[in-house]
Amino acid sequence: MRTPSLIVAICLAAGLPATLSDAGPVQIHSGTELNATYRATLLGFPIGDITWTIDIANSRFSAKATGETAGLLRIFTPGHGVAEAHGSVAGKQPLASSFEVSFTSGSSSEDIKIAFSGGKARESLGRRPKPNPNLVPLTEASRTGVVDPMTALLVHVPGSGDVAVPAACERKIAVFDGHMRYDLRMAFKRIEQVKADTGYQGPAVVCAVYFTPLAGYDPTRYAIRYLEAERGMEIWLAPLAGTRLMVPFRVSVPTPIGIGILQATRFAWTRQSERSSTISAG
Repeated sequence: MRTPSLIVAICLAAGLPATLSDAGPVQIHSGTELNATYRATLLGFPIGDITWTIDIANSRFSAKATGETAGLLRIFTPGHGVAEAHGSVAGKQPLASSFEVSFTSGSSSEDIKIAFSGGKARESLGRRPKPNPNLVPLTEASRTGVVDPMTALLVHVPGSGDVAVPAACERKIAVFDGHMRYDLRMAFKRIEQVKADTGYQGPAVVCAVYFTPLAGYDPTRYAIRYLEAERGMEIWLAPLAGTRLMVPFRVSVPTPIGIGILQATRFAWTRQSERSSTISAG
């Protein structure tokens, strides 16, 4: 698996979350903007930083994330990436209209664009990958009923009560990242109390995550086999104020050399009428 694909699909978390529930429309009480900063570590050492903003207003959403390698990893494999998604939150679940990601890693780079229409995804790649006879082929079915890795991060919790409940985890995710189609199944594990250096403090729902590749992948690749067999991946979801949406606060992924963690250091929001003042929960 490509390193940038792991960053986008898992750290932005990759592709971690959402064949969203059909029970009830997304409730947006007012315009809300989330500003979050994440630090990625491996064995406790910094390897990357990500900033993420989500803006929801007038039944529309836009989300943008930028990331770059940090610490020793910057010396050996400098990298930088930008991902952006737009769509609607007017219906029973967030619906994407477009997704773009651009990244560089060392001397290589790639651009991916995905447009959504009629329940289907259409990708445009800046460069075509080299032919690989081992790849499980992508089909039209592979591009139908899927979400992109960023829109998937908007997890809708149905109902009218607390959103930090086990139901936030119980879902299966159909993800297409422009190259590969895979499922991510989530299951409830526990509730934890979290506190960002700036912003949110309160409950987070911890979900187990299980990865199943379906198309566009090479089954002989070690990284694919490793992730498919891994049973220790977790995503911690925290609420987005003024909505019934939850988004990742922390992601942990065991690797052959240690635990990789992506955790929010800043997780703060502003309301549309209060853009000049930060609101934190807790």
